[in-house]
Amino acid sequence: MSKGIQEKAGDLLKKRDLTIAFAESCTGGLLGHLLTNIPGSSNYFLGGIIAYSNAAKIKLLGVSPRTLAVKGAVSAETASEMAAGARRAFHADVALSITGIAGPGGGTREKPVGLVYIGLADRHTRFAGQYKFSGGRTCVKDRAARAALRLLMDFIAGKSGKRVKHREAK
Repeated sequence: MSKGIQEKAGDLLKKRDLTIAFAESCTGGLLGHLLTNIPGSSNYFLGGIIAYSNAAKIKLLGVSPRTLAVKGAVSAETASEMAAGARRAFHADVALSITGIAGPGGGTREKPVGLVYIGLADRHTRFAGQYKFSGGRTCVKDRAARAALRLLMDFIAGKSGKRVKHREAK
């Protein structure tokens, strides 16, 4: 049986002796759930913050109220600030964040259902990528969490944020 994306990501974190933390909005803790399904994940997973409301994003992750007012909760800027806030909160080597619109409602013409931003932050780098997923709410959440783990693996493997920054998901 081949390893899933969460096992591969966990193996890479363990091999590189890195710790990780998460900030999740639209996935509601799914990313943390996937990683903690792996025995031994406590060796590298420090924790996560589910910041579903804007108030939680501000208070728990340090997202700027101005960023939320100008760019919105579903934006690259917010995802980037969420990742940086999770890294700070847990003193992690690297952090991932996810914010988006899982649906079925809540979408607009400018920000449709399935639009997700995934952020990543470490000591030296901070960026976010835009993704567009199709399918129902559960599918969007699952695809976003798995895309975040792929982004993490690409980053740890040495690919720059610029190469993965605005990749469209299939």
